[in-house]
Amino acid sequence: MQKFVITGGNRLGGEIELQGCKNSALPIMAAAVLVQGKCILESCPNLTDVYSAARIINSLGCKCSVAGKIAEIDASAVSGSAIPEKLMGEMRSSIMFVGAILGRTGQCTFSIPGGCELGPRPIDMHLAAFSKLGAEISENGGEITCRLPKGRGHGSKISLSFPSVGATENIILCSVLAEGETVVNNAAREPEICDMCRFLRACGAKIKGDGESRIVIEGVEKLHGCEYCIMPDRIAGATYLAMTAAAGGAMILKNACIAEMEPFISVLEQTGCYICTADNRIYLRRGGRLKAIRDRIRTMPHPGFPTDAQAVLMAALAAADGTSVFEENIFDCRYRHTDALIKMGADIQVMGKAAVIRGVKGLHGADVEATDLRGGAAMAVAALGAEGTTSIGCINHIDRGYEKFEDNITSLGGRISRV
Repeated sequence: MQKFVITGGNRLGGEIELQGCKNSALPIMAAAVLVQGKCILESCPNLTDVYSAARIINSLGCKCSVAGKIAEIDASAVSGSAIPEKLMGEMRSSIMFVGAILGRTGQCTFSIPGGCELGPRPIDMHLAAFSKLGAEISENGGEITCRLPKGRGHGSKISLSFPSVGATENIILCSVLAEGETVVNNAAREPEICDMCRFLRACGAKIKGDGESRIVIEGVEKLHGCEYCIMPDRIAGATYLAMTAAAGGAMILKNACIAEMEPFISVLEQTGCYICTADNRIYLRRGGRLKAIRDRIRTMPHPGFPTDAQAVLMAALAAADGTSVFEENIFDCRYRHTDALIKMGADIQVMGKAAVIRGVKGLHGADVEATDLRGGAAMAVAALGAEGTTSIGCINHIDRGYEKFEDNITSLGGRISRV
């Protein structure tokens, strides 16, 4: 199994261009299943999760290919409505295909999704929403079948108990071809949901209110193909900024989604880094030692601090002056990376939802293993700021979300190799 070997101690410097957004690309690829025609997606990141999504699409009888930064999807002839268990288990976000397949074919059979082990991610909210849209749901031996008796859903008012990104996406995907109007209250407001809705509108869908807590979808008879450019990846951007903050130096992040990254940038600025934004570029410079964050960092649904950026910021703060406190409010098992950081010399104490990081003088290299996508990225952030050499195993997790990870780090002057 491959691993990353990183030698720290080098200040970083240079420019990198931000990749297309993983968390947009996957739901947009699912949304393309609803379209009777060809969709061309530009800025599609080359990631293992994207390839898994392509395999799901092809298993339905559609045509999907990914080459360079372009994904071409032709769902004119859908011949299947079941997601194979093996493909369902490759990534947690595979659940979003259920809403699209159900909306397009009137039926979907699937199993519980796999991916990163971040604790329970119940699909009860998804199933309850499908039921309100008219689906009959049955389970047999761990296999779930959702069926719309009339072949098409009907509009409904759905109030979510929590602004779940996945549930919001699935409701939208299932309702764009339904009869009548669907209203989603307490909807998630993440930028990636807005990106998916922009794509669907480009295909002829009628959606209003995305980015707000109330979304209204008016069902249409069919959708047509389009060409669409996927938004930049704000979490990948946060990761590379955290790397430069940890190692020191200066960098320019090109093709950045500045407004969407503001919840992260505003916190990172409190560490003493100089950050300047203009013309879709973010400039960061770190001179002296980082300072701890005075206020508790609480992960929250957008526009709060993103849970996906918690681990990479924590890695940078491990060698900051002072004590920082995180409060994880989205996932139960989002601190699994802390054992690796402690092995590298960090002083971290986890107490339920809270993690207390007392900054140390410096970190040192160690042999560690990625526990999940963002946890693995956090280990790379820490390794670049540490003395000595770090070996990171299980990098298949990192490959799920970062395109040309080692190339980007190398271009900034970091020392990393894949072996």
